[in-house]
Amino acid sequence: MQFHAGIFCALMGAVISFSFGVWNESLTFLLVLMAIDYITGVAAAIKDGSGLNSNIGFWGLFKKGLILLMMIIAHRLDLLLGIDIVMGSAVFFYIANELLSVIENYGRLGLPLPERIKRIVLVLRDRAGEVKNKENPGP
Repeated sequence: MQFHAGIFCALMGAVISFSFGVWNESLTFLLVLMAIDYITGVAAAIKDGSGLNSNIGFWGLFKKGLILLMMIIAHRLDLLLGIDIVMGSAVFFYIANELLSVIENYGRLGLPLPERIKRIVLVLRDRAGEVKNKENPGP
């Protein structure tokens, strides 16, 4: 049985490596934020009386899965174009979005947030906006 578990782990490692390239701290941070956002969103829904809705929960998890698919696309684009910025830009864009969502959930829960973290999130949001504006220049 241990042999099968080892094969499974090796296969998962190969799939992750192929999909995301080198697993780095920014991807880990994004996954941690996704989990925190989901947990604080559930807690906020319970606290503010809107209650838990399995349909909303499903779509929340589905969206997070789509974010991970975008990371795969961004990594493959980097490889295709021979560059190393598409995935990094996408990761920081989604980190900023997840951080903003966590902050909103903290607000709904009535929890204080250190001012320094708020400022860092604003900087990340601005950088993500700059990336978005460069990719979609207006008329």
